[in-house]
Amino acid sequence: MTTTNNTVDNEDIHWDQDLSYGQYLELERLLSCQQTASTEHDELLFIVIHQVSELWIKLCLHEAHGAAQHIEADNLSPAFKMLSRVARIQEQLIKAWEVLVTMTPADYASFRDSLGQSSGFQSYQYREIEFLLGNKNARMIEAHRERPRDYQKLQDALAAPSIYDVTLRLLARRGFDIPAEKTARDWREPYTPCPEVEAAWTDVYRHSKQHWDLYELAEKLVDVEFNFQRWRFNHMKTVERIIGYRRGTGGTAGVNYLVKALDLQFFPELWSVRTTI
Repeated sequence: MTTTNNTVDNEDIHWDQDLSYGQYLELERLLSCQQTASTEHDELLFIVIHQVSELWIKLCLHEAHGAAQHIEADNLSPAFKMLSRVARIQEQLIKAWEVLVTMTPADYASFRDSLGQSSGFQSYQYREIEFLLGNKNARMIEAHRERPRDYQKLQDALAAPSIYDVTLRLLARRGFDIPAEKTARDWREPYTPCPEVEAAWTDVYRHSKQHWDLYELAEKLVDVEFNFQRWRFNHMKTVERIIGYRRGTGGTAGVNYLVKALDLQFFPELWSVRTTI
């Protein structure tokens, strides 16, 4: 034990450097961002959970955009790694709710009025990841109109093909019978299921050895949607546990709004094909 301690003590640790750990991560600025609006103990927990979640969503966007670009280029191996990383990040987002549920209804009520009209519904990053995955809804952008940079970024995300759209274009390039209206359409409109697309995925699943990379891509996408639904469910149950069926701070219907979101699907044929096969 003494030898171990001496070894640690004698390590050639550099304390004075041009770039330290704290400087590289900008910790001083990062750790000064948790400004509470009340003196209540649990408000810091509320802020940290949401800030950490926004950081994870930022990384999700980085990886998912990268995956979409590789799928568009028919370069699937890097896309698999990126989509796997998205799924792992989503696990962290899901786990965050387990920390937040340690807050009781009385804890939250003690500082809720300090939040004003702020709401997770107003997260532009969350809206961007939904658009990228395919849940297109132009009305959702209006909450960001007063912030021109965010508003324009969401306009661009709305008008761009989703990760599922670029996947269907890949299927078409591989020779599958994907209707033209699914590969060249107004990307601002929500995707609607198509029998020909389901037939293509049926072929991929039934002949997975022949179409192994497409089969693997399909399962990576299913992982992402599966975890997204788990996140939505845990979000709904967390809200139900803390505020019951009261309206949300941003004016949404709270739990009732979140329950409706559970019915939304990003990649519908990747779910319906399971019944077909």
